[in-house]
Amino acid sequence: MPIQDVTPGCTPIHGRAVAAVVVLLASERLMSLGVNRPDGWPQVTTLGYVNEGLNLYFVTGRDSQKLANIQADPRVSAAIRSESAADGAVGLSLAGRAEEVTVAEDIEHLNQLVFSRYPGVSVYCPSGDSVALIRIKPEIISAVSVTHGRSRSECFSVGAAGMEAAR
Repeated sequence: MPIQDVTPGCTPIHGRAVAAVVVLLASERLMSLGVNRPDGWPQVTTLGYVNEGLNLYFVTGRDSQKLANIQADPRVSAAIRSESAADGAVGLSLAGRAEEVTVAEDIEHLNQLVFSRYPGVSVYCPSGDSVALIRIKPEIISAVSVTHGRSRSECFSVGAAGMEAAR
């Protein structure tokens, strides 16, 4: 399904917002990921990720419930809380679609990204048939900030223009 350029109630994401979101994503390591189970109940797990622009990547076991749920329904949600709270950013939540990355060159590129960001965790890089590398392409991002002690959320739709701006 193509990325829509406008989501009702959300502003199309713009350059400044893209930059702030990418900085937050790059400064954190953990996300809570929600997927849809076949029985309708949500499944949420906390896991490590790496980002490239607005896209998030993580590794999961091929025999995991998470992968089976994503294969049945690629719609996911993620929440990331900032530990550093730089520039008033506290965190974000996003809704997007997850897909397995299977192209060898893409996997190698992401391995190098992980090696450069986390030099000591090469053991977690995808290899072999026991793990799957998953990409989340966000469609909606809600950024949360705190100003003068009050939290404020701003919803952005990530259309094709937003993904292009994040490159």
